[in-house]
Amino acid sequence: MKNKLFVLILSLGLGISFPTFADSGLITVQSPHSVQETVEKLKQVLDEKGMTLFAHVKHSQSASEVGVTLRPTELLIFGNPKVGSILMECQQTTAIDLPQKALVMQNSDDEVWVLYNDPAYIADRHHIEGKVAKCDATIDKVSKALANIMKTVTEPK
Repeated sequence: MKNKLFVLILSLGLGISFPTFADSGLITVQSPHSVQETVEKLKQVLDEKGMTLFAHVKHSQSASEVGVTLRPTELLIFGNPKVGSILMECQQTTAIDLPQKALVMQNSDDEVWVLYNDPAYIADRHHIEGKVAKCDATIDKVSKALANIMKTVTEPK
């Protein structure tokens, strides 16, 4: 936690911006594609990586069905039980944050963003950091995998 605080203070002092909301545990990545294109690309990459897509929630569609106008907003719930189960073994309460989720949304400036939970935040939230070597290694593995997935998904055409 001290390292995260140091990086945050250093980045603020140097004027460096990271695509993370430190307080909320969200990582945000801008997509040059529409929400629909980003979602389809994410589904494709998840399938290629052997991940399970548990649900696809179209919040804006559901909102319109009850007379509410919502900018394009879709949530994908996905994961790999081989990895998620290890995290739950490390600390059973991580099950509340698993499977992983990715929110694809269009903001009021018509920018498209992909947001997902920072695995390090989940580890900190559930006090699993430093408990057992395999737990830390799994968090690192998930962090790298998600970063690579989102990088692939948000690459320009």
